[in-house]
Amino acid sequence: MSELDVVAVIQARAGHEDTVRAALQQLVAATRREPGCLSYDLKVATDQPTVFVTVQRWSGPSDLAAHMQSPHIAAALEAAGPHLALPPAIYPLADA
Repeated sequence: MSELDVVAVIQARAGHEDTVRAALQQLVAATRREPGCLSYDLKVATDQPTVFVTVQRWSGPSDLAAHMQSPHIAAALEAAGPHLALPPAIYPLADA
């Protein structure tokens, strides 16, 4: 099975960064414990504090699919959803 790199971009509404950050931080520890999660890091854009990015590596596509159906993803989306400017954009990556 081939490893899969993924980037997710989550944009908070202006003034709602702390709420979104808190929801996403709760997601990190739970995600790192998932089978197939090789790494999962949360970052924020240095020049746009409303833009959060997760940098992820999974053992394969099925692990990412299971992650997307996990209870902690549902909880994070419920907590952050009303505070987002846009729906999260999730980008599985391939070598160019």
